Order: sequence, then structure tokens, then C-alpha cells
Amino acid sequence: MGTRSLSVDTPDSLYERDLVEGAGKVSRGGGSFKNHESSLVVEQRSSPVRREAVNRSPFAMKSHVNGEIDLEDGKSEKPVDKVIRSNKLMVHNQALLAGLAYCISSCSMILVNKFVLSSYNFKSSMLVYLMQNFISVIIVSTLSFLGIISTEPLTWRLIKVWLPVNVIFVGMLITSMFSLKYINVAMVTVLKNVTNVITAVGEMYLFQKHHDNRVWVALFLMIVSAISGGLTDLSFHAVGYTWQIINCFLTASYSLTLRRVMDTAKQVTRSGNLNEFSMVMLNNTLSLPLGLVLIFLFNEVDYLTTTPLLRLPVFWLIMTLSGFLGLAISFTSMWFLHQTGATTYSLVGSLNKIPLSLAGILLFKVPTSLENSASILFGLVAGVFFARAKMRERP
Repeated sequence: MGTRSLSVDTPDSLYERDLVEGAGKVSRGGGSFKNHESSLVVEQRSSPVRREAVNRSPFAMKSHVNGEIDLEDGKSEKPVDKVIRSNKLMVHNQALLAGLAYCISSCSMILVNKFVLSSYNFKSSMLVYLMQNFISVIIVSTLSFLGIISTEPLTWRLIKVWLPVNVIFVGMLITSMFSLKYINVAMVTVLKNVTNVITAVGEMYLFQKHHDNRVWVALFLMIVSAISGGLTDLSFHAVGYTWQIINCFLTASYSLTLRRVMDTAKQVTRSGNLNEFSMVMLNNTLSLPLGLVLIFLFNEVDYLTTTPLLRLPVFWLIMTLSGFLGLAISFTSMWFLHQTGATTYSLVGSLNKIPLSLAGILLFKVPTSLENSASILFGLVAGVFFARAKMRERP
């Protein structure tokens, strides 16, 4: 949850799962935004005054803010109470703004990628992912140079430790691009639920983490929805589904491997810490040379030298936009998680798939049937049920 998404994925930001499970690290890490470092804001967010401000009626708000007189007892409002309530409303508005920014960026990222690969029929998925990673490196490097964020310097020791994770990261991005080219957005969203199943099984065997019955029921519903969705998909494409299944395994492997490698990576950093911005920098920087090699391996050079799309300014504008959106998911996901918490973040991430799926069907005029639509809806509801089950599972 947290760094470049996943793409995405996002919603999946690509680090979203790890950001949720390590929510405490975000507020303590060096990569947190400077305007969120005040302890006053943290205390305000945990206070019940925020709920009080939300639940007030418009008349009550008007009487306190404009008249500054309590109509029930006629006493003037204390200046301290005014300041506290004003700060609570400000934090509440920041949380709403952060959530809206996260939802917009995560949905837009997938839709823009789908537009580039399908509507333009662009056949170089490698260049798309290279462009996005290159823009992320430029922006993060600039922000780090200006002192707005902090990142760990790239050392050979850190690169050697992180390289296995980066190889999986690149494979995850590429397979996501390939699957999105052949499968509609709604089905990609539903099929990505299979990643949760693989991850849960991996956690059980690798980390001896046991899940309660509600989680397993939700995972079973995800499998059923994925199978029924594939069987009723009017635009079924075997190649696309194959790439998506591979993507699910790679995404789960990335999540599981990241947890082990992060502890080792922290030991070889200068500060002894590895914040989310450093992970963004590591992944995107190391993926650039690997991406250039893959362009030659997949024989995309000939296509890139002949396609007229690269001579269209509008096409490059859209490609650049996709790069900014990829990084925006990382920033907004950390911002939203810092303003709310792991529980709200996880639930909103699941609910966000519903408008994304609907937008994908309508914008790209995907042929669908009642059975397929029901399967998609069933899968999305299963995702929300899974998020709620995971919340209750946490101690």
C-alpha cells in the first residue's frame, strides 16, 4: 500500500497491502509528509470531538460558529473549544480530501493504462511501464533533493539485497500490462482477488499465520466469483486470463518476499530504516535497466521504430499522465492512510473497485450479460467482505 501501485494495480497501489499491515510505520517513517508530523494532528484524529463535529446539525453549527452562544444554556463558547472544533473539522476535511485523491488516482491509473493499450492498440507494454517508472524516479529524486521527502541513498549492498524483490516487481508490472490489454477492467478487478487467496495460503505456510473462518469464507467467495466471471465473460481471452493468473502469483510472491527482505534491507541502510519513498526509488530505479533489456527480448524495438503513435504529441501526453498517476497512487495512499488508519484505508480500497469496474464497462463499451455482471458484483462484494473480515481478525 504504499509505494507505486500497484497499479496499480494501485488499487491496487503496489504496496497497499504492506502499507495497511504496517500502518504504524507510516506515521513514524522518515518519508511522511512534513505537514502531517504535528503531534497535535495525531491527537486530534483520535479524539471523539471529530465525531461530534460531524454529527452536529446545521442549526447547531450555525449557532456556535456565527453567534458563539450556546442556545441551551446561554453561555458563551470557550475560545479553546472553538479552536479544537475548528482543528477537528480541518482534519476531517483533510481525510476526505486524501480519500478522494486516493480513489481518483488509483481508478484513473488503470483506466489510462487500459486506454493506451486497448484504444490506441499500443503494442509495447514495456515502454509504458518504463515511462511510468522513469517519471517516478525523476519526481522522487527531485523531492528528495529539495528536502521535501527523505530517501535512502542507493548503495551496492542495498541493491544486492533488494534485487530479488525488484525482479518480481518488474514481472508483476509487466504481466499486469499484458492482462489489461486483453481483459476488461471489471474482470481484471475481480480476478485480482485471487491474489488474496494465494497470499493467505503463503502466510499460513511461510509465517505460520492463521486466519479465522470469516476470512476463509471470503476467500472462497472470491474464487467462486472469479470462476463464474470467467465462464460468463463474453469477451473471454485465454491469453489475457493466463497473464492475469501469472500476475496473481507474482503479486502474492512480491508481498510475501517483501516482508522478509525489508528486515534485511533495513540493516544495510545508513539510517537503519527504509521508508516507503525509498522503496519507490529502489524499485523504479532498478527496474529501468531491466526494462530496457526486456524491450529487446520481447522484440519491441522494430515496432517502436515504425509505429506512428510515437509521433503524436497527444499520445506522449497520455503516457506522461500515466506516469504521474502511478506515482500519485503512492503519495495519496500514504497520505490517506496517515489521515485515517488501516481499517478505513482497507475498506475504502475494496469499495473503490466498484466504481472502477462500472467505469471500465461503460467507458470501453464492454459487452456483458446479466450472468457476468452478477459475477462481477458478487466478486466485488466478496472483496468488501474480505476487508471487513481482515479488520476483525486484527488484534
